[in-house]
Amino acid sequence: MASDSQIEINENSYKIPDFTRNSSSQRSISSIQSIQSKTSVREVGFSSELGSKPIKYGSRGADSRGLSTSYKEINDEDARLVYVNDPVRTNDKFELAGNSIRTAKYSILTFLPRNLFEQFHRVAYIYFLVIAILNQLPQLAVFGREASILPLAFVLFVTAVKDAYEDYRRHRSDKIENNRLAWVLSNEKFEQKKWKNICVGEIIKVSGNETLPCDMVLLSTSDATGVAYVQTTNLDGESNLKTRYAKQETQMRNPQEEKISGLIKCENPIGIYMLKNTDWAIGVAVYAGKETKAMLNNSGAPSKRSRLESRMNREIIYLSIFLVTLCTIVCICHGVWLRRHNDELDLMQFYRKKDYSEPEVENYEYYGWGMEIFFVFLMSVIVFQVMIPISLYISMELVRVGQAYFMIRDKRMFDESSNSSFQCRALNINEDLGQIKYVFSDKTGTLTENKMEFQCASIGGVDYDNGKASTEDDRIGHSIQADGMVLKPKMTVKLDSELLNLSKRKHTDDGRHVRDFFMALAACNTIVPLTVETSDPAVKLIEYQGESPDEQALVYAAATYGFMLIERTSGHIVIDIQGERQRFNVLGLHEFDSERKRMSVILGCPDNTVKLFVKGADTSMFSVIDKSSNSNMVKATEAHLNSYSSKGLRTLVIGMRELSASEFEQWQSSYESASTAVMGRAGLLRKVANNIENHLNSLGASGIEDKLQQGVPEAIESLRMAGIKVWVLTGDKQETAISIGYSSKLLTISDATRGGPGLELLFELASRCTVVLCCRVAPLQKAGIVALIKHRTDDMTLAIGDGANDVSMIQKADVGIGISGQEGRQAVMASDFAMGQFRFLVPLLLVHGHWNYQRMSYMILYNFYRNAVFVLVLFWYVLFTSFTLTTAITDWSSVLYSVIYTSLPTIVVGVLDKDLSRATLLKYPQLYGAGQRSESYNGKLFWVMILDTLWQSVVAFFVPFLAYWESDVDGSSLGDLWTIAVVVMVNIHLAMDVIRWYWITHAAIWGSIIATFICVMIIDAVPILPGYWAFFHIADTKLFWVCLLGITVGALVPHFAVKFVQYYRPNNIQIAREAEKFGNSRESPDAQIEMNPIFDPPHRSGG
Repeated sequence: MASDSQIEINENSYKIPDFTRNSSSQRSISSIQSIQSKTSVREVGFSSELGSKPIKYGSRGADSRGLSTSYKEINDEDARLVYVNDPVRTNDKFELAGNSIRTAKYSILTFLPRNLFEQFHRVAYIYFLVIAILNQLPQLAVFGREASILPLAFVLFVTAVKDAYEDYRRHRSDKIENNRLAWVLSNEKFEQKKWKNICVGEIIKVSGNETLPCDMVLLSTSDATGVAYVQTTNLDGESNLKTRYAKQETQMRNPQEEKISGLIKCENPIGIYMLKNTDWAIGVAVYAGKETKAMLNNSGAPSKRSRLESRMNREIIYLSIFLVTLCTIVCICHGVWLRRHNDELDLMQFYRKKDYSEPEVENYEYYGWGMEIFFVFLMSVIVFQVMIPISLYISMELVRVGQAYFMIRDKRMFDESSNSSFQCRALNINEDLGQIKYVFSDKTGTLTENKMEFQCASIGGVDYDNGKASTEDDRIGHSIQADGMVLKPKMTVKLDSELLNLSKRKHTDDGRHVRDFFMALAACNTIVPLTVETSDPAVKLIEYQGESPDEQALVYAAATYGFMLIERTSGHIVIDIQGERQRFNVLGLHEFDSERKRMSVILGCPDNTVKLFVKGADTSMFSVIDKSSNSNMVKATEAHLNSYSSKGLRTLVIGMRELSASEFEQWQSSYESASTAVMGRAGLLRKVANNIENHLNSLGASGIEDKLQQGVPEAIESLRMAGIKVWVLTGDKQETAISIGYSSKLLTISDATRGGPGLELLFELASRCTVVLCCRVAPLQKAGIVALIKHRTDDMTLAIGDGANDVSMIQKADVGIGISGQEGRQAVMASDFAMGQFRFLVPLLLVHGHWNYQRMSYMILYNFYRNAVFVLVLFWYVLFTSFTLTTAITDWSSVLYSVIYTSLPTIVVGVLDKDLSRATLLKYPQLYGAGQRSESYNGKLFWVMILDTLWQSVVAFFVPFLAYWESDVDGSSLGDLWTIAVVVMVNIHLAMDVIRWYWITHAAIWGSIIATFICVMIIDAVPILPGYWAFFHIADTKLFWVCLLGITVGALVPHFAVKFVQYYRPNNIQIAREAEKFGNSRESPDAQIEMNPIFDPPHRSGG
């Protein structure tokens, strides 16, 4: 544990466990939570035939860091001092945080300035703001002042509305959380108080399954011995129970009957737990509001930008340089022209130095040669401003919303078991889903269901693999009668009829061996039996909850064979053994630790014998088993274990021996000495456990399946075929992780290799592998591994997990995905996307990710192209009008070009177009490699687009220019022709690239062309606007329509030629598309071979 707490009451200093909450908006998901006890020894009295001796719980070992740190002194400078039941003194002296929480970003006063500040982090917005300001100056006014402001104002407004709605939802969630009620001790009685008003130092009472309002130190519980069972759902995604204890010094006190006071010295909060199977618990608040563990962990999801958008900024820089180049050319040419015509400027139109329109001759405002050049440069920037497409940003936002809508509505990503649909929590990185190279996954609750099932057992050297059980009737199992009720285990396992019959022969050696085996399964654990109501009032189910799902599976197996654990208290357990209820006194318990890799329980049996039952990993158990007594049985057990492991099963070895009175007394004496030691208690307790856990008789071994989520092996196989490297980061031991690796098809027998610690070694080894298993990984280490790959490679990373311990990893990765459902919600709250099952990762990446990347890539390049064409047409016109920056195209057409004329088609195509069908993308995962290699958006495509744009602009400008060279058509009429020609040209260009046509696509593309004609006619029909009736003059001639057709055909010839060449030199996407068009005729083995090389040859995997 990261910190310690100690409380002093009546001059006596001792340790008590911490209690924390899951605060912030996430805290409402969990119920009561508790921090691990700072001591692993508990003493309570009980009466048995061996005498009144305390029950011993200990030897938690290295994993229970509370043992090794329980007596660590806390530095006064670093300590937080909390005066129990005296919040005024506590908060006045230390100015601690209140319990009100806030996750919202804005307030009414700060929304406008802060939101604008955040929006103007986009350099393009600053650029357009400067352009709009320059256009307000009389000397530089090229467009109407209102028209120049409209595009930027529209984009800012839409984004602000979206941000305001998102923050409103956060405010609403905060209000709900802060106004929840808790029972707080006031005037020696508990009264309800809003969470936001709770102060550090107050004593709080929380009932079972309620949410904790703040981080607390546990004082007492409803259990007489202070025991509580906690669930770490919000911490690590595991729903199994863990045992925690309150100290007896505080457990015996009732705050309503006697005044409690004291001093707590503590460090930082530690973890997040959920109290179960306890009616109530009382604790003192030590951390509140923003200082709680959950709020400290909830630093907020980092602002992520898609890789495509980041690379797009590079192209925007290129376009900016291109823009400056055009403006420089115009202003230099303008300066040369002024020099050549210096003597004519007095009377020349546009540059007259004198005004002769009045009787009194006046001078125009002429600023001289240098300033005129400077003004022309700025005016050029204003005229050519659409080179930087401001509409692209709002188009990208709208396209992402549309893409998110279809991802959310995808029924193939709906999880019926948890009734949860796909969630898109971040709208700005949809396209990153199409470029993922590394997937970092948690194991428990992400790859697995965290539901263990007993599969087979080796007992006395005989393998019982449940193979004889083939019908549902074989799963009925054992039931008992108790107080007129029928009790059945909630879950059953397949029964092996031979093993069941053998267990009933209690007078034979084999029968006793089997009974001892199942007795060990039922007793050697910390399982808590609960009764569950059923639809039949005469039948109740027994549900087993405990620290380990492995233990749950073993106890259910024992119950199915007639060894049913029906009661557990702090001092004894009751087991119904095939209809005979027996009580066993729990004399001692050594819990599992990572060094011993086993746990043991000492039971006082009804026949007055004392038996030691031990279970653990095979590596640790065979060293303490007496092999001399029956070496053949031990060898057979080892062979069966190897067989189980090869099937991917989790294995445990079971042993026992009977203790003599002298052995038990010696153990008890050693245990008491170790448990009262001030220094080195953990090591001493471990030594006591090792001394008693030896010379065991082997009972056998068990094989348990950690059930994978549906479709996990197939999903991982598809991801690997897509060229995605899958890493599993788990806190489990190495054997467990490798076992899951095999069962999930993450590993094969031939491709496992092992690497030692160290980031450099890890990177060098892992970079050569397609699959990596990292074991015993702490939450921050998970984030560190993700950061290592991000910093050392240019590949895209994705992290997926379901627990709070995955939050840092999820936030560190380029894309973070939370698994939603029955587990904790913190991973979901911190994620960019959330879904119910790991297998949904395949359609998310291979289908939606591919589509999103292809669509967004094309849309960005198309927006660059359509705006650059328009700017270049204006540029060519400037070269033939004495560089005066007058424009033939009206102000309103310039503004509407990006808003109405050409924006809607690209948005519709960006949302709906599909280069390949879902079936093809799932059938050929290799096609995903196109996004990994940036085939749809790269520097080469950008510069090819620029060359095509130059050609099309030349055709669009010079065909009408030359056709009407000697005519009397004015500039406004030509401007209308250029406007319509460019709109028709870019929309047909888009139509040539559309792959899947829908009615809305037709409506958007052809409707935009029609809308352009209508808008141009309306603008030219307004007398007060320039170019009155110009369109009607030029459209009345045949030459207008001939030019329109000639521009469209001539401009798009190169684009058509490129498509023709691509047909005969196709890439993988085009091959698959042709296969879809023409059916199986193109789906030949040769076509498949052409797609295979798109990803690297497989390497060995690392674990």
